[in-house]
Amino acid sequence: MSDRFGPEQLLACYRRGVFPMSDSRQDRHVFLMEPEMRGIIPLDGLKISRSMRQWMKKTPLKISINQAFEEVIEACALTRAETWISEGIEQLYTVLHKQGDAHSVEVWEGDKLVGGLYGVTQGGAFFGESMFSLRTNASKFALIRLVERLNERGFALLDTQFITDHLRSLGATEITRDQYQLELNSALQINTRFFP
Repeated sequence: MSDRFGPEQLLACYRRGVFPMSDSRQDRHVFLMEPEMRGIIPLDGLKISRSMRQWMKKTPLKISINQAFEEVIEACALTRAETWISEGIEQLYTVLHKQGDAHSVEVWEGDKLVGGLYGVTQGGAFFGESMFSLRTNASKFALIRLVERLNERGFALLDTQFITDHLRSLGATEITRDQYQLELNSALQINTRFFP
């Protein structure tokens, strides 16, 4: 990763609608993505099944915010066969977290981290980066709590970058690059905080 590409350059990328990726864990290069179709979850459109609602009432799993950011991003990188989260990207997001621009939602089974997600905030936009799950429903549980918090705090945009079947089942949809830019520009005008 270039020394010239630091936290402020990364935040500027998000504000103009692009995001970084690498090809592998060891890749030292970062490339910027601006897909023609962008995945979002409308904050009033999250789909929670009846079985999931029942599961949440009974689960012993607990949620926390920003208690284990570094563990979450590492798990997102290491719990899959292939990852775009290079060691350099991990270090960069850890800096963003320490300065209050990147956040994590953690799922715990006792004192064991079993799921979670992380992303970046700017204005009223949350840019979801990755999630992981070591227990059934753990990442879904984290996402549901994330959306609740975004609504409580007056956020307007939850960017998922791309769409997966898992995200689609939860209400994610695709919008055009132009539509995304309109929603992003509007969200960036909002003055709010994800944490504390």
